[in-house]
Amino acid sequence: MDNQSYIVRSAIPIEFEEIGKLLVQVYSHLDGFPKATEQPEYYRMLANIGEQTKKPETELLVAVSSNGKVGGVVVYFSDMKYYGSGGTATLEKNASGFRLLAVDPSCRGLGLGKLLTNACIEKAKLKKHRNVVIHTTKAMQTAWKMYEKIGFKRSEDLDFMQGELPVFGFRLEF
Repeated sequence: MDNQSYIVRSAIPIEFEEIGKLLVQVYSHLDGFPKATEQPEYYRMLANIGEQTKKPETELLVAVSSNGKVGGVVVYFSDMKYYGSGGTATLEKNASGFRLLAVDPSCRGLGLGKLLTNACIEKAKLKKHRNVVIHTTKAMQTAWKMYEKIGFKRSEDLDFMQGELPVFGFRLEF
């Protein structure tokens, strides 16, 4: 199956629990990423990802196969004040952002991360924003490389610490 058989759309409430489980699974298995016992609030937020959709200008996007399987997820913010990260990202103007991108391990290599990233970029362009802000960690090297290939540049001004975990900011300017 290739990524052409997947579409990106807004998640529907009946999918929120499944999506939360996918996020917890993916993030808890990243080498070098804090475990649920170390950052219980973070994992509670992942498990309850549907809550993000209650924030204005915030959308939970999913890559869904033609048979209805959720293969990947990302949270898109068209107003950075709702982005919810540490550091200065929430002060960004004329910018969109996305966080919490995850691809089901059984769907890796199909281009779903890139499909979801490009959907967020297109949404930002439709809003006529000048840039897209994201964060990643050293535990997310696959995503980090993908973002750089797409054109995101490291933006140290966006870096912050999440507990003991360094989080690195990136910006894509249009």
